[in-house]
Amino acid sequence: MPARSHDIPQLDVEELFSSPARIGASISPDGTRIAYLAPWRDRLNVWVQSLDPDAQARCVTADGNRSVLTYHWTANPRWLLYEQDGDGNEQWHIYRVDLDDPDADAVDLTPFPGATAIGFETMVTRPGKAFLHLNHRNPVEFDLYELDVSTGELTMLAQNPGHVAGWLYTPDGALYALTATDDDDIELAQWDREAGKLRTVTTFDGTDYPLFVHPFALTPDGTGVWLGSNRNSDRTRLVRLDLATGEEIGVDSHPVFDLDTRCAVFPTLPSPLIRNEHTGALLGARYLGERQVIHPLDPHFAAVLKNLEKLSDGDLAAVSCDARGRHWVAAFNHDRDPHATYHYDHITGRSRLLHRPYPHLAPEVLAPMSPATIPARDGLRLPAYLTLPVGVEPTGLPTVLLVHGGPWMRDSWGFHPAVQLLANRGYAVLQVNFRGSMGYGKAFLKAGIGELARKMHDDLIDAVDWAVGEGYSDRDRVAVFGASYGGYAALVGVSFTPDVFAAAIDVCGPSNLVTYLGSLPDFVKPQLANNWTLYAGDPDDPEQAADLLARSPISRVDQIRTPLMVAQGANDIRVVKAESDRIVDALRARGVDVEYMVKDNEGHGFLNPDNNIDLFRAADRFLARHLA
Repeated sequence: MPARSHDIPQLDVEELFSSPARIGASISPDGTRIAYLAPWRDRLNVWVQSLDPDAQARCVTADGNRSVLTYHWTANPRWLLYEQDGDGNEQWHIYRVDLDDPDADAVDLTPFPGATAIGFETMVTRPGKAFLHLNHRNPVEFDLYELDVSTGELTMLAQNPGHVAGWLYTPDGALYALTATDDDDIELAQWDREAGKLRTVTTFDGTDYPLFVHPFALTPDGTGVWLGSNRNSDRTRLVRLDLATGEEIGVDSHPVFDLDTRCAVFPTLPSPLIRNEHTGALLGARYLGERQVIHPLDPHFAAVLKNLEKLSDGDLAAVSCDARGRHWVAAFNHDRDPHATYHYDHITGRSRLLHRPYPHLAPEVLAPMSPATIPARDGLRLPAYLTLPVGVEPTGLPTVLLVHGGPWMRDSWGFHPAVQLLANRGYAVLQVNFRGSMGYGKAFLKAGIGELARKMHDDLIDAVDWAVGEGYSDRDRVAVFGASYGGYAALVGVSFTPDVFAAAIDVCGPSNLVTYLGSLPDFVKPQLANNWTLYAGDPDDPEQAADLLARSPISRVDQIRTPLMVAQGANDIRVVKAESDRIVDALRARGVDVEYMVKDNEGHGFLNPDNNIDLFRAADRFLARHLA
């Protein structure tokens, strides 16, 4: 076991990976109730409580199988909606809860076997209605529907002609579609119902948007769209696009930082647009560098923000308000005081702590997360974060290189249970935003094109060399650990550079880029041109397929001699179980011992706390054996 300060208690895995006591709070439109997520039968469910701190809270959902993560208030205080899939299969359904009838069961409003509901949103000009995209007619095509929340009636507003990735429906009934063109650009077009044709409004360079245009939100009057644009700029700024003319008008920007668009990858993260969801008003915009910066875009919110930021020295995360903008619920991201959540009354100026999700975690026990900048071998500057164990001399430490997924994601400052577990065990934890990571400008993002298992991997190796050269890390005791793309990076690490790492942990990482791209869900394949096909290669092209295989860990499995642990969800539709089976079977055929964990009730990454506890207990033991 690595050295650890005797003054810092050893945290149990359960303390970091059990369900939080409370998290994800938001306030109702009328400002009388707060909803939040809390455990019920060891799964997060939605609870509702009045503003009175002494009032009894009530659990209003009852899913004992899988945690609920996303819920929605509606204009009618009787109804609350939530989203759920089945054991990680990403077949999302919308459920309705009757808050006036505690004994009523939740109602599935999208009861179509095998179908997925995405893009759910309410419209302030149509109270009691919501919009969503459904693919129950054709798994590859999402049609636009209007949902009557109280009756459950679904009305098709637009049938997908076969190439539409998303729809907009304005208050006056106009329809707009986002499509991928034959040139792999992204087109916004108005749908002519009578002619059954699209009229182009504007076109975006598809290579600039690997995850499509984001954010992309209709203005309340329906005449424009707020979106993140990097047209003629390296940075992503906030603009208003006129739906009649296609003209982009600048709304806000930061001189250095991009809009924080991480929720394009993880929808549970806050949107870069801070809005009053009940009126549609745009209140502020989030930008992300080493830390978050919020620009208020509304005078009332500017006054509110000034007082909210006095509550914590963390970064404002989820924030909600009632329709009048009086009552606010705000949570803060923080490396050592995670997600402390407050209620603030802007009329009285009073605030109170609602909850801390992890009240048992003392800030002084947790390790601070510090930004760093690492020079790559070609001169590119790589933003990174280094977390060092508390109370330990920061020299010659065993180190874990923790690689983010995506690859179009990025690491950011805040509380990360895995980071804190590793630091508590005495490891230095290094997180590097390699080229191709989002949030650092268009040039940095596009520097990753064609560089999987090449310069993107070189960046990780350069980060290890930097940590060793600065004296933080012991070169002989470095592990690589990642999930999704990070899992692929871990496999690349031990197959392409087997002498660098003393241990590796791969969670749901693809081992063969050709078979991975071929097994992705049908409904995402039309959108691959701007991301995986551009950045990695086209598996339908024989020459590119050969190159993809050459950059796949499975092609160098005979080079792997590093101790390896693999974890996989059996229901993963993005990186299917066969990807992990291949690498494990190939190594075992050579007589190499591989730890392999498969969870039958998980998808892409583990959600259920008992599974995460199993995973990180195993990872804890594995790293202790190989980095001692």
